[in-house]
Amino acid sequence: MGKVIFYEDRNFMGRSYECTSDCSDLHSYMSRCHSCRVEGGCWMVYDRTNFMGNQYFMRRGEYADYMNMWGWGNNCIRSCRMIPMYRGAYRMRVYERDNFMGQMMELTDDCDSFMDRYHWSNGFMSCHVTDGHWLMYEHPHYKGRMWYFRPGEYRNFRDYGGMKFMSMRRIMDSWY
Repeated sequence: MGKVIFYEDRNFMGRSYECTSDCSDLHSYMSRCHSCRVEGGCWMVYDRTNFMGNQYFMRRGEYADYMNMWGWGNNCIRSCRMIPMYRGAYRMRVYERDNFMGQMMELTDDCDSFMDRYHWSNGFMSCHVTDGHWLMYEHPHYKGRMWYFRPGEYRNFRDYGGMKFMSMRRIMDSWY
């Protein structure tokens, strides 16, 4: 079972709020959040309400001063989403253009450099995640900003700031 405890101040100080499921607005429970402790499961946290803005993946552990660690400046966690445990095959189809147009590739495992493996100079611009939960990164080798993709259709990446994803990895049950 997933569980994360959010604290108002760094180093697990100040008021706290315990969360065991998705929360679209932490501000309802505390005025700010600057540290957290993940006691179970994997989570995505966001610097805006309603699962928007910059996001970061967290698994079991302590995050005493995540703002400096992630370079978030003055932002703090405003919402969180629990990533369900998944055991099974992973599959995602990626397309070179919006709306599932152009050339298509099917991925079933991690890819540390999309351009090196598939030689698409512009990356891909839409995808359909059929199985599993994935993290996508803006740069090769799992670097830069990341986004969480759960099963579903993603027709264009304008919703993600027009990002071109250059690497991706599966969120495996061994991470829990």
